Amino acid sequence: MKKRIDIQQLEPNAFKAMFSLETYLQNTKIPKTHLGLIKIRASQINGCAFCIDMHASDALKNGESSQRIFLLNAWQETELFTEEEKTVLAITEEIKLINKSGLSDFTYHKAEELFDDHLIAQIIMAVVTINAWNRIVISTKKTVRGTK
Repeated sequence: MKKRIDIQQLEPNAFKAMFSLETYLQNTKIPKTHLGLIKIRASQINGCAFCIDMHASDALKNGESSQRIFLLNAWQETELFTEEEKTVLAITEEIKLINKSGLSDFTYHKAEELFDDHLIAQIIMAVVTINAWNRIVISTKKTVRGTK
């Protein structure tokens, strides 16, 4: 595969802005477990192997179970996720798949039952941020360096 540009090297201010979003997210009320689920699930939908690998590894280090990560693609079919987590995952999928109708009233109202307005805003920003990262990584063809 032909090497592509390194945006971090060529446009460091753009990466600085993206890292500022990450710093913001780390200082929100979003539980680390929820943030990990958002990042992994959005990356799965986007097909971003680099981000799936990074965020699944981070989640495992932070105490997430491998079973829940393995079943994340089928989160609606299991009872391993809490009501809050299922709502966060629904928000993630609906925002990611915005061309299908975006964040539904049903999911938004469910979020209002479970979270305050600030947390809903923070969850939306987390979804938007990981989608931006996925697009940067996929566009520049950043690859996973595996171990066997």
